Amino acid sequence: MTYTMDETKHIDLAQHVAAQSAFSEEFSRARPKLERIVEFRMHPGLRSRLDPSDVLQEAFIQMSKRLDELTHEMTVSLFVWMRQKTIQTLIDLQRSHFRDKRDVMRENRNSLHEHGQTSSLSIAKYLIDDVTSPSMAAARGEDFDQLHQALESMNEIDREVLAMRHFEQLSNAEVAQALALTTTAASNRYIRAVTRLGEIMKSLSTKPQ
Repeated sequence: MTYTMDETKHIDLAQHVAAQSAFSEEFSRARPKLERIVEFRMHPGLRSRLDPSDVLQEAFIQMSKRLDELTHEMTVSLFVWMRQKTIQTLIDLQRSHFRDKRDVMRENRNSLHEHGQTSSLSIAKYLIDDVTSPSMAAARGEDFDQLHQALESMNEIDREVLAMRHFEQLSNAEVAQALALTTTAASNRYIRAVTRLGEIMKSLSTKPQ
């Protein structure tokens, strides 16, 4: 069967609409998980200025323009792909905010990571905010930098595995895909990272007040 040019355009449009509709449904299902990732990854200095819903809206727009990347040859799942695009959108928005907001830049000039994936800052903030024991209460202020520096001393990939598994709540298989690791390597790195984090937290909790 052959098609005229107009018929071919109609078929292409119908396929495009179907693909957009299917992707929209998948994005809606993944949205709560993606929002948690954005909230975790967002730089502390912009949490009061940048709303996660705005990040996700922009990420959806950018992803919708790149659906041609979704092929059978992909080495990652659809969710891992969406996570990658969402984080890149967050990075771009953060760079734009830091570039445009001179006061924010002054406040955070020593803590902004150029690559935007501030996992050590995010983990530190999460742990400090979650502190409930009296012995760790002081860490909310003076020990934050120490905790951040200790996390920075971790192997970068181990720290990313920790962030993805423990704080973003990704599966081991998703972490392996995102970091191009085998599932065994991702699992081993997570165990090593959790052990190291335990050592860091213990050293802070037993530090003389």
